[in-house]
Amino acid sequence: MLQASSLAHPSRPRALATWLFTVAGLIVLMVVVGGITRLTESGLSITEWKPISGAIPPLSDAAWQAEFAHYKRIPEYTQINRGMTLAGFKHIFFWEYSHRLLGRLIGLAFALPLLWFALKRRIPPGYGWRLVALLALGGLQGAIGWWMVSSGLAVRTDVSHVRLAIHLLTALVLLSGMVWTALDLRGLAASRLASPAALRPLALIALALLFGQIMFGAFTAGLNAGYAFSSWPLMGDSFFPTGVPMVSPAWRNAVDNPIVVQFIHRWFAFIAAAGLIMLALQSIRSGGVIAGRVLIGLVLLQILLGISTLMSGVEIGIAVAHQANAALTLIAATFAAHAIGRNPA
Repeated sequence: MLQASSLAHPSRPRALATWLFTVAGLIVLMVVVGGITRLTESGLSITEWKPISGAIPPLSDAAWQAEFAHYKRIPEYTQINRGMTLAGFKHIFFWEYSHRLLGRLIGLAFALPLLWFALKRRIPPGYGWRLVALLALGGLQGAIGWWMVSSGLAVRTDVSHVRLAIHLLTALVLLSGMVWTALDLRGLAASRLASPAALRPLALIALALLFGQIMFGAFTAGLNAGYAFSSWPLMGDSFFPTGVPMVSPAWRNAVDNPIVVQFIHRWFAFIAAAGLIMLALQSIRSGGVIAGRVLIGLVLLQILLGISTLMSGVEIGIAVAHQANAALTLIAATFAAHAIGRNPA
């Protein structure tokens, strides 16, 4: 009888959930390494996109000199880093190479088990398309990464901050989608009658606010806007500094003006925090007590890390912690949103 039951239900939702949570952990690590890559100005050290052969780093002095020669052709070197030594180049190369290598590792860690689960018919009905969509989004993320890097190879001395934001947000959409799917599968493992959770309006609003705040965080990083003012809560001697040059049309200031971007990132944080705390309280009422409490704690920590990042003059350790905690906050928010999607209060 047990054998017949096993044959009737070959899917393994719990194993799938464990696999997805593991890959999600790798994506968090990817976000952290990406933050370090940005903060160390390492992102343009590799000037070519070779998805397969690029996995092998330079292994000889001649290979290193060739890579360095490629870097010497781009504006970042000629206008900012002229005179950099090979040792200095190896340092920035390390972070960009690590970032790309981790991306390849995540791709394999997702694609190969997905293929195995599919061949063994271990994927529950209705989840195949979702897993393939996540795989496709991961592939798109790699292409977006190169699209971002290419923006800094010809005219600019850094990458486009808009493309940087798209790159980060795509990674976090992938992270949230992976965690949500893992939670659905975990519920299915507990009960074969469980249905996927619904995305409730409150959850949608809270998550949208969080993604908006992260977008402005990416703009802040890409424009180096965090260095503009290191005081809190005032920007210098006033709430908003006087005499700031504005660009036209006016809406572009929220995207391209470093002072305005830092100002928005400072204060939109509290709007996003309010939405997330409302989500957390609803999660607690819906039975997701741990998710709700963890989310509140991470939101408060994120605000403290943001203020500390500014007041430290964007000290790299604090800034990386701020970015890592943003990813953890998103995971906690996804858990809370899933809780109210399954058990609305």
